[in-house]
Amino acid sequence: MTAIVECRGVTKDYRQGAIDVPALRGVDLTVEKGDFASLAGPSGSGKTTLLNVVGGLDRPTKGSIAIEGEEITGLDNDTLADLRLHKIGFVFQAYNLIPVFSAVENVEFILQLLGVSPKERRARARALLHDVALDGLENRRPARLSGGQQQRVAVARALASRPAIVLADEPTANLDTKTAEDLIALMSQLNEKLGITFLMSTHDSRVIERTRRQIEITDGRITADERRK
Repeated sequence: MTAIVECRGVTKDYRQGAIDVPALRGVDLTVEKGDFASLAGPSGSGKTTLLNVVGGLDRPTKGSIAIEGEEITGLDNDTLADLRLHKIGFVFQAYNLIPVFSAVENVEFILQLLGVSPKERRARARALLHDVALDGLENRRPARLSGGQQQRVAVARALASRPAIVLADEPTANLDTKTAEDLIALMSQLNEKLGITFLMSTHDSRVIERTRRQIEITDGRITADERRK
């Protein structure tokens, strides 16, 4: 299998007053192409911190992280931002959509950053919104979309750059049961049909049960890693 993410000996300490508080303690993790994986653990276990360092939103204190074989821990900020744009899609708990943009414009924004022509980016954005079952809602702004619909726009936006991996931080946390189950089913379908690699932090049993790889993290350490056949 092709390794999309390789973490070796990753630690992350946060300074609190005169004390360094460890959030990650020597994490070793490989995410392979096509994985549909949950990263589970209690609050404060290091889930979000691990996603942030893998996604280049934060830097580890020690250790190495490679995305598709490219070591990212020593990259300067501009190069790291470019790598995030091209190789990593993000889905956040709070959606993080641009409120004055319509659904299609939110997806197009990533393509605009990539230099895609207006005609092509509109076509690609509409196709992505079709993939996440938002036909007919392309011109609605976030305020006129339900929470589940906003999260679907966020998923479409995360896929816009055709990234190597999508990192989702508690993607169902703000959704009701039916909407959360629909979103999980959607991401599973995207994984199976399009081969998109997902790594999701969660404490939601509904997400964990649907993923084909379950990784557990406790006190900043990987404590279990199982694949479901």
